[in-house]
Amino acid sequence: MSQKFIKTQNKIKDSKSFGKYYAKAVYDVNFIGTEELGEFIQTQCSVKKSDIKAVLQELGEAMKHFFELGQKVKIDGIGIFKVGFSSIGVAKPEQVNATTITRRRVLFAPETERIVVGQTVNSQGVIKQKYVSAKSLLKDVVFEETHENASPNTSEGGGSSQTPAPTNNGDEPGEGD
Repeated sequence: MSQKFIKTQNKIKDSKSFGKYYAKAVYDVNFIGTEELGEFIQTQCSVKKSDIKAVLQELGEAMKHFFELGQKVKIDGIGIFKVGFSSIGVAKPEQVNATTITRRRVLFAPETERIVVGQTVNSQGVIKQKYVSAKSLLKDVVFEETHENASPNTSEGGGSSQTPAPTNNGDEPGEGD
């Protein structure tokens, strides 16, 4: 399988990239839920699906607990989660308080790894490496163009369907990670 994409044109007239074409991610209309994650993980290890589901359900509660303590949560192989929020501006520092917080969200930074792509040696014999940072979760993801249109899956149970749906992920054209 692969991550599907469609070709789309930037039609925002005031944009520097107006008229240019970009690849835009196409997602399945359904989410993969705890049930499907549990089934998949069970096939990859010796833990039963019921145990996996229990752990996944408690993961949210554990993360909330540590967020309330002002902690970041790092899950090896996945990345770091932390609390983010927006606040309204006020005239004086003493007016800033919890009531000025207007929007709360969870911020996610995927785990990355440094991949050496080359090296140079300067005149003093010092080796300087050239590298890129790769998001570990996406390292082996394959991309493939699709021409399929969105069609809602009417099956019950929230399982995965094979019909992808174009979505607006909120990114400016060309600013994908």
